[in-house]
Amino acid sequence: MPRTSIRFSLLRGICQLPAYVAHETGLFQRAGLDARLTITPTAWMVPEQLSAGTTDFAVIPWTRIAAAEPGEAPLRALCGSGYEEAVLVIRAGLAPEDVRTIAIPREGGMKDLTAMGLIESLGWSHCEQRRFPSGDGAIIAFVGEGVDAASMVEPYAAMMERLGIGTAIRRTGDVWPGAPGCSLAASAALVEEAPELVQRVVDAYVEAAAFVDADPDAAARIASPYIGVRAETIRDALRVNRPNVEALRDRTAMTCVLELMRTLGYIDAIPDGFVDARFLDRTQRRVPSAANA
Repeated sequence: MPRTSIRFSLLRGICQLPAYVAHETGLFQRAGLDARLTITPTAWMVPEQLSAGTTDFAVIPWTRIAAAEPGEAPLRALCGSGYEEAVLVIRAGLAPEDVRTIAIPREGGMKDLTAMGLIESLGWSHCEQRRFPSGDGAIIAFVGEGVDAASMVEPYAAMMERLGIGTAIRRTGDVWPGAPGCSLAASAALVEEAPELVQRVVDAYVEAAAFVDADPDAAARIASPYIGVRAETIRDALRVNRPNVEALRDRTAMTCVLELMRTLGYIDAIPDGFVDARFLDRTQRRVPSAANA
Protein backbone atom coordinates (compact mmCIF):
# COMPACT_ATOMS: atom_id res chain seq x y z
CA MET A 1 0.00 0.00 0.00
CA PRO A 2 1.47 3.42 -0.97
CA ARG A 3 2.64 5.51 1.93
CA THR A 4 0.53 8.58 2.71
CA SER A 5 1.84 10.01 6.00
CA ILE A 6 4.72 12.51 5.77
CA ARG A 7 6.52 14.76 8.24
CA PHE A 8 7.72 18.19 7.14
CA SER A 9 10.32 20.33 8.94
CA LEU A 10 9.98 23.98 7.99
CA LEU A 11 11.53 27.30 8.92
CA ARG A 12 9.97 30.77 8.86
CA GLY A 13 10.19 32.94 5.78
CA ILE A 14 9.06 33.70 2.25
CA CYS A 15 11.15 30.77 1.01
CA GLN A 16 8.85 28.38 2.91
CA LEU A 17 5.55 29.66 1.49
CA PRO A 18 4.78 26.78 -0.90
CA ALA A 19 4.83 24.31 1.99
CA TYR A 20 2.53 26.45 4.15
CA VAL A 21 0.16 26.90 1.19
CA ALA A 22 0.19 23.22 0.16
CA HIS A 23 -0.81 22.26 3.68
CA GLU A 24 -3.42 24.96 4.34
CA THR A 25 -5.15 24.82 0.94
CA GLY A 26 -5.41 21.03 0.92
CA LEU A 27 -2.96 20.46 -1.93
CA PHE A 28 -1.09 17.84 0.08
CA GLN A 29 -4.38 16.20 0.99
CA ARG A 30 -5.52 16.15 -2.66
CA ALA A 31 -2.24 14.43 -3.52
CA GLY A 32 -3.18 11.69 -1.06
CA LEU A 33 -0.80 12.91 1.64
CA ASP A 34 -1.35 13.30 5.35
CA ALA A 35 1.25 15.98 6.09
CA ARG A 36 2.35 17.02 9.57
CA LEU A 37 4.27 20.31 9.68
CA THR A 38 6.79 21.33 12.34
CA ILE A 39 8.50 24.72 12.51
CA THR A 40 12.15 24.15 13.43
CA PRO A 41 14.12 26.91 15.24
CA THR A 42 17.13 26.74 12.89
CA ALA A 43 18.04 25.06 9.61
CA TRP A 44 21.11 23.50 11.21
CA MET A 45 18.93 21.03 13.12
CA VAL A 46 17.16 19.71 10.04
CA PRO A 47 19.78 17.61 8.17
CA GLU A 48 20.17 15.40 11.23
CA GLN A 49 16.37 14.98 11.36
CA LEU A 50 16.28 14.00 7.68
CA SER A 51 19.18 11.60 8.06
CA ALA A 52 17.68 9.99 11.16
CA GLY A 53 14.25 9.65 9.55
CA THR A 54 12.50 11.74 12.23
CA THR A 55 11.32 14.01 9.43
CA ASP A 56 10.76 13.14 5.76
CA PHE A 57 10.91 16.44 3.89
CA ALA A 58 12.22 19.91 4.65
CA VAL A 59 12.83 23.30 3.05
CA ILE A 60 16.42 24.20 3.94
CA PRO A 61 19.41 25.98 2.36
CA TRP A 62 20.73 24.04 -0.63
CA THR A 63 24.22 24.99 0.53
CA ARG A 64 23.65 22.89 3.63
CA ILE A 65 22.58 19.97 1.42
CA ALA A 66 25.71 20.35 -0.72
CA ALA A 67 28.07 20.66 2.25
CA ALA A 68 27.22 17.51 4.17
CA GLU A 69 28.88 17.07 7.55
CA PRO A 70 31.36 14.17 7.93
CA GLY A 71 29.48 10.94 8.48
CA GLU A 72 26.12 12.52 7.64
CA ALA A 73 23.74 10.61 5.38
CA PRO A 74 23.45 12.28 1.95
CA LEU A 75 20.53 14.58 1.20
CA ARG A 76 18.96 15.60 -2.09
CA ALA A 77 17.61 18.98 -3.22
CA LEU A 78 14.43 18.21 -5.17
CA CYS A 79 12.85 21.52 -6.09
CA GLY A 80 13.67 25.19 -5.85
CA SER A 81 11.89 27.47 -3.41
CA GLY A 82 13.92 30.38 -2.03
CA TYR A 83 15.25 32.70 -4.72
CA GLU A 84 17.85 35.47 -4.25
CA GLU A 85 16.52 35.32 -0.73
CA ALA A 86 19.04 36.98 1.60
CA VAL A 87 19.03 40.72 2.30
CA LEU A 88 21.54 43.07 3.91
CA VAL A 89 19.72 45.64 6.05
CA ILE A 90 21.31 48.69 7.67
CA ARG A 91 19.97 50.85 10.47
CA ALA A 92 17.58 53.56 9.31
CA GLY A 93 19.38 56.86 8.83
CA LEU A 94 22.83 55.27 8.71
CA ALA A 95 24.93 55.63 5.56
CA PRO A 96 26.49 52.40 4.23
CA GLU A 97 29.99 53.82 4.69
CA ASP A 98 29.28 54.37 8.39
CA VAL A 99 28.50 50.72 9.14
CA ARG A 100 30.95 49.24 11.67
CA THR A 101 29.25 46.07 12.95
CA ILE A 102 27.33 43.36 11.07
CA ALA A 103 25.19 40.54 12.48
CA ILE A 104 25.57 37.34 10.47
CA PRO A 105 24.02 33.93 11.17
CA ARG A 106 26.00 30.71 11.36
CA GLU A 107 28.39 29.83 8.53
CA GLY A 108 27.17 28.11 5.38
CA GLY A 109 23.66 29.47 4.81
CA MET A 110 22.69 31.99 2.16
CA LYS A 111 22.42 34.81 4.72
CA ASP A 112 26.05 34.21 5.69
CA LEU A 113 27.28 33.70 2.14
CA THR A 114 25.43 36.72 0.76
CA ALA A 115 26.99 38.86 3.49
CA MET A 116 30.43 37.46 2.67
CA GLY A 117 29.88 38.11 -1.03
CA LEU A 118 28.77 41.70 -0.48
CA ILE A 119 31.12 42.90 2.25
CA GLU A 120 33.96 43.65 -0.14
CA SER A 121 31.74 45.35 -2.71
CA LEU A 122 30.35 47.61 0.01
CA GLY A 123 33.78 48.47 1.39
CA TRP A 124 32.95 46.78 4.69
CA SER A 125 36.11 44.67 5.03
CA HIS A 126 37.02 46.69 8.14
CA CYS A 127 33.69 45.97 9.85
CA GLU A 128 33.35 43.66 12.82
CA GLN A 129 31.37 40.53 11.96
CA ARG A 130 29.28 39.30 14.87
CA ARG A 131 28.17 35.69 14.50
CA PHE A 132 24.90 34.31 15.84
CA PRO A 133 23.70 30.69 15.93
CA SER A 134 20.56 31.46 13.94
CA GLY A 135 18.92 34.04 11.73
CA ASP A 136 16.68 34.97 14.64
CA GLY A 137 19.75 35.86 16.68
CA ALA A 138 21.01 38.22 13.98
CA ILE A 139 17.58 39.86 13.70
CA ILE A 140 17.33 40.34 17.47
CA ALA A 141 20.80 41.91 17.55
CA PHE A 142 19.72 44.35 14.86
CA VAL A 143 16.38 45.22 16.47
CA GLY A 144 18.13 45.53 19.83
CA GLU A 145 20.54 48.09 18.33
CA GLY A 146 23.51 45.85 19.02
CA VAL A 147 24.77 46.10 15.43
CA ASP A 148 24.64 48.54 12.54
CA ALA A 149 23.63 46.00 9.90
CA ALA A 150 22.38 42.44 9.60
CA SER A 151 21.87 39.75 6.99
CA MET A 152 18.37 38.26 6.97
CA VAL A 153 15.65 36.91 4.69
CA GLU A 154 12.19 38.15 3.80
CA PRO A 155 9.75 39.07 5.21
CA TYR A 156 12.04 40.35 7.97
CA ALA A 157 13.69 42.97 5.75
CA ALA A 158 10.24 44.22 4.77
CA MET A 159 9.31 44.23 8.47
CA MET A 160 12.35 46.41 9.29
CA GLU A 161 11.37 48.89 6.60
CA ARG A 162 7.68 48.92 7.60
CA LEU A 163 8.65 49.59 11.22
CA GLY A 164 11.13 52.28 10.20
CA ILE A 165 14.01 50.37 11.82
CA GLY A 166 16.14 49.57 8.80
CA THR A 167 16.67 49.82 5.05
CA ALA A 168 17.38 46.95 2.65
CA ILE A 169 20.45 47.91 0.61
CA ARG A 170 21.61 44.70 -1.13
CA ARG A 171 20.20 41.27 -1.95
CA THR A 172 21.63 37.92 -3.00
CA GLY A 173 20.72 38.76 -6.59
CA ASP A 174 23.10 41.73 -6.52
CA VAL A 175 26.05 39.38 -6.18
CA TRP A 176 24.65 36.12 -7.65
CA PRO A 177 21.67 36.79 -9.94
CA GLY A 178 19.32 33.82 -9.96
CA ALA A 179 20.85 32.07 -6.96
CA PRO A 180 18.56 29.60 -5.19
CA GLY A 181 18.12 29.62 -1.45
CA CYS A 182 16.14 27.26 0.76
CA SER A 183 15.01 24.28 -1.31
CA LEU A 184 12.71 21.29 -0.93
CA ALA A 185 14.84 18.41 0.31
CA ALA A 186 14.73 14.80 1.45
CA SER A 187 17.27 12.14 2.31
CA ALA A 188 18.82 10.27 -0.62
CA ALA A 189 17.56 7.05 1.00
CA LEU A 190 13.93 8.21 0.97
CA VAL A 191 14.22 9.40 -2.62
CA GLU A 192 15.36 5.94 -3.74
CA GLU A 193 13.00 3.98 -1.50
CA ALA A 194 9.81 5.94 -2.18
CA PRO A 195 10.02 7.79 -5.52
CA GLU A 196 6.24 7.77 -5.97
CA LEU A 197 5.82 9.51 -2.61
CA VAL A 198 8.48 12.06 -3.50
CA GLN A 199 6.74 12.75 -6.81
CA ARG A 200 3.43 13.48 -5.10
CA VAL A 201 5.14 15.89 -2.69
CA VAL A 202 6.94 17.72 -5.50
CA ASP A 203 3.72 17.91 -7.55
CA ALA A 204 1.85 19.52 -4.65
CA TYR A 205 4.78 21.83 -3.89
CA VAL A 206 4.98 23.13 -7.46
CA GLU A 207 1.23 23.71 -7.54
CA ALA A 208 1.46 25.60 -4.25
CA ALA A 209 4.24 27.81 -5.62
CA ALA A 210 1.97 28.65 -8.56
CA PHE A 211 -0.75 29.57 -6.04
CA VAL A 212 1.65 32.03 -4.36
CA ASP A 213 2.29 33.69 -7.72
CA ALA A 214 -1.39 33.79 -8.65
CA ASP A 215 -2.74 35.02 -5.32
CA PRO A 216 -0.01 36.63 -3.17
CA ASP A 217 -2.60 38.27 -0.92
CA ALA A 218 -4.06 34.90 0.07
CA ALA A 219 -0.58 33.40 0.37
CA ALA A 220 0.42 36.21 2.74
CA ARG A 221 -2.60 35.55 4.94
CA ILE A 222 -1.82 31.83 5.03
CA ALA A 223 1.82 32.44 5.92
CA SER A 224 1.23 34.98 8.67
CA PRO A 225 0.58 32.53 11.56
CA TYR A 226 3.58 30.41 10.55
CA ILE A 227 6.04 33.27 10.25
CA GLY A 228 4.64 35.40 13.06
CA VAL A 229 4.57 38.56 10.93
CA ARG A 230 1.44 40.44 9.85
CA ALA A 231 0.05 39.57 6.43
CA GLU A 232 0.52 43.11 5.08
CA THR A 233 4.26 42.91 5.75
CA ILE A 234 4.48 39.53 4.05
CA ARG A 235 2.64 41.01 1.07
CA ASP A 236 5.21 43.81 0.94
CA ALA A 237 7.96 41.19 0.88
CA LEU A 238 6.27 39.25 -1.93
CA ARG A 239 6.49 42.34 -4.13
CA VAL A 240 10.28 42.03 -4.14
CA ASN A 241 10.92 38.35 -3.41
CA ARG A 242 8.95 35.20 -4.25
CA PRO A 243 9.60 31.45 -4.25
CA ASN A 244 10.81 29.98 -7.53
CA VAL A 245 10.69 26.23 -8.15
CA GLU A 246 13.10 26.64 -11.07
CA ALA A 247 15.86 28.18 -8.96
CA LEU A 248 17.91 24.99 -8.62
CA ARG A 249 18.48 24.95 -12.38
CA ASP A 250 20.84 27.94 -12.23
CA ARG A 251 24.08 26.01 -11.95
CA THR A 252 26.16 29.06 -12.86
CA ALA A 253 25.01 30.96 -9.77
CA MET A 254 25.32 27.83 -7.64
CA THR A 255 28.88 27.22 -8.80
CA CYS A 256 29.81 30.80 -7.85
CA VAL A 257 28.38 30.25 -4.37
CA LEU A 258 30.21 26.92 -4.02
CA GLU A 259 33.47 28.53 -5.10
CA LEU A 260 33.08 31.09 -2.32
CA MET A 261 32.34 28.28 0.16
CA ARG A 262 35.57 26.59 -0.89
CA THR A 263 37.53 29.84 -0.59
CA LEU A 264 36.12 30.35 2.91
CA GLY A 265 37.06 26.80 3.88
CA TYR A 266 33.49 25.60 4.33
CA ILE A 267 34.06 22.78 1.81
CA ASP A 268 37.21 21.13 0.47
CA ALA A 269 35.94 20.52 -3.06
CA ILE A 270 32.98 21.45 -5.26
CA PRO A 271 30.35 18.71 -4.68
CA ASP A 272 28.07 17.24 -7.31
CA GLY A 273 25.02 15.01 -7.42
CA PHE A 274 23.13 16.70 -4.59
CA VAL A 275 20.37 18.03 -6.90
CA ASP A 276 17.78 15.54 -8.14
CA ALA A 277 15.51 17.40 -10.57
CA ARG A 278 13.82 14.39 -12.17
CA PHE A 279 10.66 14.81 -10.07
CA LEU A 280 10.43 18.50 -10.96
CA ASP A 281 10.96 17.58 -14.62
CA ARG A 282 8.04 15.14 -14.51
CA THR A 283 5.78 17.63 -12.77
CA GLN A 284 6.46 20.26 -15.39
CA ARG A 285 5.94 17.86 -18.27
CA ARG A 286 2.51 16.97 -16.91
CA VAL A 287 1.44 20.46 -15.81
CA PRO A 288 3.76 23.00 -17.48
CA SER A 289 1.64 25.96 -16.35
CA ALA A 290 2.30 25.11 -12.69
CA ALA A 291 6.02 25.94 -12.83
CA ASN A 292 7.31 29.31 -11.66
CA ALA A 293 9.37 31.10 -14.28
